[in-house]
Amino acid sequence: MQQQPLINCTINGVALQVKAGTTIIEAMYENSQKIAHYCWHPGLSIAGVCRLCMVEIEGNPRLQIACNTVVTEGMKVNNTSEKVKDAAKWGLDFHLINHPLDCPICDQAGECGLQEQYMEFGKYNSEMAEKKQKKHKVVDLGPTVVLDSERCILCSRCVRFTDEVSKTHELGIFNRGDHAEIGTHAGKPLDNKYSLNTVDICPVGALTSKDFRFRQRVWFLKDQETVCNGCSTGCNVKVYFNKEGVFRVKPKRNDAINGHWMCDEGRDVYKFVNKEHRMIKGHKLANGVWNTELHAGAAAKDAALSLQGVTGNDIALVVTGQHTVEELEAIVSTFVNTYKTKNVYHWWNSEATANEFDGILLRGDKNPNTKGLQQVFAKHGITTKFSDLDPSKVKHLVVVGPENVPVYKDFTAKLEFFAKASNLIYMTAAKVDSLVANKNLAVSGKTATIIPLKTFVEKTGTFVNHAGVSQTFKKVTTVVSEALTVVEAAALLAGQEIKVETLNPKNLFVAANERTDKVTLDFRKKNEFIFQRGKL
Repeated sequence: MQQQPLINCTINGVALQVKAGTTIIEAMYENSQKIAHYCWHPGLSIAGVCRLCMVEIEGNPRLQIACNTVVTEGMKVNNTSEKVKDAAKWGLDFHLINHPLDCPICDQAGECGLQEQYMEFGKYNSEMAEKKQKKHKVVDLGPTVVLDSERCILCSRCVRFTDEVSKTHELGIFNRGDHAEIGTHAGKPLDNKYSLNTVDICPVGALTSKDFRFRQRVWFLKDQETVCNGCSTGCNVKVYFNKEGVFRVKPKRNDAINGHWMCDEGRDVYKFVNKEHRMIKGHKLANGVWNTELHAGAAAKDAALSLQGVTGNDIALVVTGQHTVEELEAIVSTFVNTYKTKNVYHWWNSEATANEFDGILLRGDKNPNTKGLQQVFAKHGITTKFSDLDPSKVKHLVVVGPENVPVYKDFTAKLEFFAKASNLIYMTAAKVDSLVANKNLAVSGKTATIIPLKTFVEKTGTFVNHAGVSQTFKKVTTVVSEALTVVEAAALLAGQEIKVETLNPKNLFVAANERTDKVTLDFRKKNEFIFQRGKL
């Protein structure tokens, strides 16, 4: 493929080379130069409606907008002259002319484009004396998004998103002049599988998420990067949390995987991570009575004792594509090498729909690592079919269950199925109350062990997405201290002695990858601090 020619230009006195066809605003962003703007977004078409990204081009008597002006050979540009600064200030003044002064109650405070732009390019004394135009507040656009029309600056990002990305065309700009406002077309609410991206790209607090609205101030949250485990696309995301729990998931740009976006379904993956949905302690059933207060490590060691001397057809393993490559390799190799069996089965909840794709991001395979699991199976020569598994004929059945239970529509039925085994060892991050209450396990002579596992945000590992792309991610934080990774559980099942670290409760929900120069304020309620707020 022929390489694109490079164009020489100078921006704010810095000599640069950019690809042919690059706009001035793209060139500035690629080289970390600041410029005021609202309507431009790298994932959307150019609208040129906010008129804030003004620049001065040598030889051109008039200021030009940087978002729709392509760099040409030898072009000299600046946005630091007094002429440009004055234009940006006046532009901001007009944008704010009808904007309500409700920052203290606005959900966007702390990651608001208006606040950031004013502090960077404004700081003027307003000369506007006109009364503010009143518009509709708390407008229900659909099941996920609320609109405050008074805050909207008509950048049209949300409208362009529904036209160009989701292609669902729910939003439009209605009326004219200072009566113009965003809204939905009659009988067509904002109800698509990507609707919350409009909240992400809204530069002000006009569009807010019903799920996150008023739950936390963003400056009380930390964010860490990981990979979404909602489906086989493997979107790159940021998880936002503090010591009260995990509160939201937002997309992180990766042009090769998910671009700027993520689906609404993926935003719900934070919910099963929180303690109220988790298996906290190990459980052991013996003589029809459950002991529900075991440490996860102790439960795994007890399970290992019940498997001593077992080999061949007396034991079987069931795994899901919900876990990392490293974890799957550890548990499968334990069964192949320690227990000398290849009775390993893939519980695939969405095999029939695995090849479905909506053309944007959502895929029919609701597991992040099916490809990784298939690679592990191929490495160890596993060729079994799940339909061949009969738990009633297996004395010892080990199941590494899913953590994202909501996408497993057959979950309860499968628990009933697995409970037919004489000795069931079930590893899970999710609460499995239905398994504890299962009548099949109450039969005399049956035993069962439940081992709590960590979720994807609590470990470092690798997912292989639908296209075979391996993505390694780092641990975000710890939610359930006693829970094990599958690697740790596999080692204990193999009879190895390992050290399982148990954290003090005050060290839960602490960022695993903190900057060394982080300022820590222990006397504050949430003891949180972020270094980078939301960006336009």
